[in-house]
Amino acid sequence: MDKINLLVTISIIITFIALFLSFFLLTVKTAHKLSNRLFAFFLVLTAIDISANFGDLLAISLNVRVFISSFFFLQLPTFYLYVLSVCYSDFKLKPKHLLHGLTFLIANLILLPRFYAVDVESKISFLANISNMPEVQFNHILMHVQMVCYIVAAFMILRKAKKIYLENYAGASIESLNWLFQFTTALSVFFAIALLKNIFKFTEYPNISQGLKIGLLLFELIIIFWYLFKALNNPELFRTIDSKLKLVQHIISEGENSEQLTINEKKNNEELLKLQQYMVEEKPFLNPSLTIQDVSAAIEIPVRDLSLLINHTLKQHFYDFVNSYRIENAMEILKDDTKSKVTILEILYDVGFNSKSSFNTAFKKHTGYTPTIYRKTL
Repeated sequence: MDKINLLVTISIIITFIALFLSFFLLTVKTAHKLSNRLFAFFLVLTAIDISANFGDLLAISLNVRVFISSFFFLQLPTFYLYVLSVCYSDFKLKPKHLLHGLTFLIANLILLPRFYAVDVESKISFLANISNMPEVQFNHILMHVQMVCYIVAAFMILRKAKKIYLENYAGASIESLNWLFQFTTALSVFFAIALLKNIFKFTEYPNISQGLKIGLLLFELIIIFWYLFKALNNPELFRTIDSKLKLVQHIISEGENSEQLTINEKKNNEELLKLQQYMVEEKPFLNPSLTIQDVSAAIEIPVRDLSLLINHTLKQHFYDFVNSYRIENAMEILKDDTKSKVTILEILYDVGFNSKSSFNTAFKKHTGYTPTIYRKTL
């Protein structure tokens, strides 16, 4: 099978899978409809972009083929909005988000005078010398600038969201942020290879560009399958946080002077004692979805003050603070001879974890041992 036939075959497979997965995301019943719809749109855009490799299988005009290729400019903006929707539960699409389609509009307007608006012969001539056309070169530069900007922006959003999560939540959703970070990293590698492919496209080595193109399609197929596997096997990953929550460092730097920020020592001790007493007696950490708002409401300390008390005064993230109580509870169970038959999996659920990986990580961080090894040392 030659490279062209292989390219078409892989493109057809990816297009079918992408469209099938997008249909699944649009029809499945879930509380995260916006996230699913955005990712479904991302997959549809991917399928449309890949369909340009079908060659003569589709009887479409040159204008349509070139227009289809410009859909790439909508992929990363859609992925960026998807990241926002996964990270923040209160994210909504607004008219201002239409600005993310500006590069798509610019890319097509540039081609209007010397491609879209001319006769067929002129179009063929344009495509025959496509590597030397300034419009095409400009669009490739614009494409790569867009790649860098959106990938960096996605990583910045994920970094901020993870910090907010650690300071205000103690559930298993940290896994979703970690996975989304991995997924964004995979896309970064994909687009880095795409950049390399496009560099060779405008050199004397077009065969290398063609080979990289086939490799990219295979990589894209793996990424789509990976997402499908994660989405089906870990539906609990996609729980999000409130974007209105502020980082402690931002609360501290909101213009208040040092005297206003200094918590009265007596009041600080009273609130800390009240918090510790509540954690020991009521054991709210057994709730796997515990948030700082829940604790705030229970002990009647404002969220802002409680956040400063835990994250700033105690120098602990709320996530680690709650997990320390969970681990202490798990250690008590492991030490209890009457519960020697209770499995590690049962224990992690009993103490408030709902993720084996997060339990093992927290346990080793707290004790220096894995749960299994700790049980053997008793």
